[in-house]
Amino acid sequence: MPYLLTRLRVALALLLALATLLCPAQLSIRFGDGLDSIRKRDFLQVATRHGPVTFYEGSHGPTGFEYELLRRFAHSLGVSLAIDSSSRIDHVLDDVRDGRADMGAGALTLDLARPGIRYSRPILSLQPLVVYRRGLPPVRTLNDLIGLRIGAIANSGNAEALRTQQQNLPALGWREAEDLTVADLMEMVEREDLDVAVIYTHQFKLNRLFFPDVERGFALGKPRSLAWAFPADTPVDLLQAANAFIDAQRESGELDDLIARYFGHDDYLEYVGARLFIHHVSNRLPRFVPYFKEAARETGFDWRLLAALGYQESHWEPDATSPTGVRGLMMLTRPTASEVGIDNRLDPRQSVDGGARYLLHVKQRLNEAIPEPDRTWMALAAYNVGLGHLYDAQKIARLRGGDPMSWADVREALPLLQKREWHSRVRHGYARGGEPVIYVRNIRRYYEILKYVNRSQQQFNQLSERALDSEEISPFEVISPLL
Repeated sequence: MPYLLTRLRVALALLLALATLLCPAQLSIRFGDGLDSIRKRDFLQVATRHGPVTFYEGSHGPTGFEYELLRRFAHSLGVSLAIDSSSRIDHVLDDVRDGRADMGAGALTLDLARPGIRYSRPILSLQPLVVYRRGLPPVRTLNDLIGLRIGAIANSGNAEALRTQQQNLPALGWREAEDLTVADLMEMVEREDLDVAVIYTHQFKLNRLFFPDVERGFALGKPRSLAWAFPADTPVDLLQAANAFIDAQRESGELDDLIARYFGHDDYLEYVGARLFIHHVSNRLPRFVPYFKEAARETGFDWRLLAALGYQESHWEPDATSPTGVRGLMMLTRPTASEVGIDNRLDPRQSVDGGARYLLHVKQRLNEAIPEPDRTWMALAAYNVGLGHLYDAQKIARLRGGDPMSWADVREALPLLQKREWHSRVRHGYARGGEPVIYVRNIRRYYEILKYVNRSQQQFNQLSERALDSEEISPFEVISPLL
């Protein structure tokens, strides 16, 4: 099902349909006809599929590791990018093979034996990884998999890794499905519908915070290579251009930077913190959700952002009190509470209302030219360290040649408030500027987890409903042991 379609392609489709009616004998145009046809039509048609590695709709537009790389590639060709997305790898490959796309990029593993497809140079190394549910006996070897319910995504390379291992261990069996995502598999492991899943290491790192009860097991077989797919029966000029682009990205270091941005972070302490956070999502948050939603309606913030702020402040403890006298779920000072009209800081409803209105007040005092989401991140930093120190950090960013309207540059400047050579040059002086950087980072991660939990709950409910409505009990195809 199309996920993103440019107006250009829609207009072109209408023109082609009209031309077919008027002069069908003279018209034979399809995607995948080489670089010249792409430049003439002025867009690159790509078949892909949903997922954090490939392509998804973020809060500020389309994103994803391969989407970012594809966007750069299209720009290097001087054309725009058109995306059609599917939930299945075989649909992506069929679109490429049959000429419905110029190329495919759906976390595809290089498979030289696949008919009708040429592959680009390897882009990323993919290591199949066994993950299992916390509480089970440790899964450390191939023999530990016997008797467990194992799930994998068909055609992803992970199912092929299991087939390779089955030759050495005929008693190995598993289930595989094409319409599931990595998040679906990890959700099933956590909910005890599966014991084990086989995914890629970088996928585990991306999803680990969201599924703290899923443990790392062991690497399964040899690494595979992520690559782009091209039709085998068309000119190779587009493939050659892609290979040159990949080489240039690697030589310049831009590919490594992109890989690090999407897959480089895997902090165990944050993982442990996420486990505690998700525990409190189930046990503490439900009581306060109506208050966060009410405050969100009044202020225009996402209620999940306000909830993430509340967790960072107090771990959703309405009686929290700091040694400095800051109190309540949103940890308001007495002057702040008075400023926003709160008379009982320990009343969770009042505290949430006051915290949300104070955050809005801070945000409204920031320069309106600061774009989102940077303006929100700066407002959160000011909630923690104060507006005066945030203004000082903006000034330091400007003095260093950065952009005071960019959170990335202000984030780099804030810790400098701890250094005399810098805080002596600004109005409000010394501040523990490293704290608001960590503060905002934590809130953003809690916010992402809350959005994910909410979205995945809806998706899992839909999946469960499909399973109940279907005559089949499971979406999986069962691969039986060879014995």
